[in-house]
Order: sequence, then C-alpha cells, then structure tokens
Amino acid sequence: MLFRCTQRFVPLLPLGLVRHFATAEKSALAALRKKTGYTFANCKKALELHGNDPAKAEQWLREQAQAMGWSKATKLEGRSTVQGLIGVLVQRNVGAMVEVNCETDFVARNASFQRFVQTASAACVRHLAHVESDSNLTKVGLNGEALKQIVLDDGKSLGDHLALVIGTVGENATLNRAICFKAPENIQLTGYVHPAPNEEIPLDVPQVGKYGSLVAFRAEQSATGGSEGEDAALVARKVCQHIVGMKPERIGEHGKDEPAADKDDETCLIHQEYLVDPSFTVGEVLEANRLQIIDFQRFECGEKSKSDEQNERAVG
Repeated sequence: MLFRCTQRFVPLLPLGLVRHFATAEKSALAALRKKTGYTFANCKKALELHGNDPAKAEQWLREQAQAMGWSKATKLEGRSTVQGLIGVLVQRNVGAMVEVNCETDFVARNASFQRFVQTASAACVRHLAHVESDSNLTKVGLNGEALKQIVLDDGKSLGDHLALVIGTVGENATLNRAICFKAPENIQLTGYVHPAPNEEIPLDVPQVGKYGSLVAFRAEQSATGGSEGEDAALVARKVCQHIVGMKPERIGEHGKDEPAADKDDETCLIHQEYLVDPSFTVGEVLEANRLQIIDFQRFECGEKSKSDEQNERAVG
C-alpha cells in the first residue's frame, strides 16, 4: 500500500532568532501606530508591503490617507463645521491666531486634529515673517482659501495637510480664518487661549483652545529706565485673558469715549472692569503699569467673522 505524504518540510530557525524577529515586527507596528495614529490593520498592511521598513510604511500610510482625505473632503464638503479650535502662536515679533473647524467636539479633542491646528498656527507665523513691514504694526487677515495655499517646509500646502486630517478623523474639517501681527522693535506681542493649558507653555509653542486673543502693546519706560508695577509682558497677557472673557469691541480713548451708563454693557476696553481685579478698570491698570494697547483681536470658535478681519491694514 502506498501512502502520500502531504506535509511540507519547513526549515526550523533557532528559537532565539524566531523570538527576535517577532519582537522586532511587533515593536515596529506599535511605533508606527503611535506615530501615525492609524489603525492596527492599516499599519500592519503598510509594514507588510514595505518589508517592515517604518519610514516607507509611514510614507505609504500618509499618501493613502491623503488620497482618501481628498475623496472624503469632496464627499463631506458642505457639511456644517461649527466645532473646532483656535490656535495661537507668538514668536518674537510675529504672532498668529487661526481658527480650524470640524463637525463634532469629539474630533476637536482628537490629537491629529490638534496637531494640525498647531501646524496651521506655525505656518501663518512663517508666512507673515516673509511679508515686508514698516515702522507700524502690520496686521494681515487670511480667509480659508488663502490659508489652504500656504506651503509648508515639506513642500505640501495646508490644504494638502487638511485633506490628510480629514482622511484620518473621518469627518469634514475646514480652515476658517487667521489674523497675523508683525510688530516693529518698539511694539511687543502676546497671546492667550481658553481653556488655558494646565501647565505653563512658552508663547513660542502653539497653544489651542476654544477662545483666543492676540494683543500688540507698547511698554513705556519710567524715569528710572525700567517699567513700573508688574512685569509688562505678564500684565499684557492678563489683558489678553480679559479680552477673551469680556469681549471688548474697541480699545477706546480717554476723553473721547465715555463709559457706558451700565457697566455690564461696556464694550470699550479701557472702561471695562478688569477681569483679574474688578476694583480697577483696564484703563487704570494700563496706566499704572505704563502700558499702551496698540491693537487686539479676539476669536471665538464657531462665531461669524467680520469682514474687516479679512483685510490687510497697517496700524500706527
């Protein structure tokens, strides 16, 4: 009687080598998932297609996500995006505040979406750094279409990166607007977001929140050569916080703008009760600390933007 052998000969590897190979593959998969945020299945497929090369696998994943993002962006275009985040970044003499919207608050808390808001803030700062300016404060407003055209260091536009985010989070997202300040030597910039981070973050690191403000100020020198009262930058940052909370519409001028009859209806910054200490007005705090507010901007996520926020103008 003849018997047919159906087993195949499989060469055995030393146990140590088998374990080493399995650990390396698992490690690469975990690292790729953590870095990109994509699913286990997609990361596994990417590594299998590219011989466990993490760099090639990541590039393939991003190309696939971007292609899917453009497709999803087309399908999802027009869907309401009233949630999202405000990003604020100040680096030396340039500051930017940008609003990026999405459909749900769940996505607004997504790490990939938050990183994109930070990327958009940094892109606006780099964009304005190349804009020529004079001795005045330069203020530039950017709408969604202008934001999409800004090119990043990797050669791709913000619009390309937005498509990548859409492909990752699976819902519509839009670049709404941005305001950028570029200050001469005698003017300083500061910014604030709310809710504020739990830990102190340097101003030159992008911050994100539901509300934001950007302030240009001048710190006058006292007769002794220094500034009086609290540190000028700290006071200006507190005024940023006040602007977020109290929604002033303009700075105001002493002797020209009279205080409102009802303090709760006050929209002039200098006449509003100081949020940090309501026993003073903002104007009194500024005077005591020898500060002058040159200009400010406030963003609230989901609010309708004013047309004058989209125009470029110089402020003396």
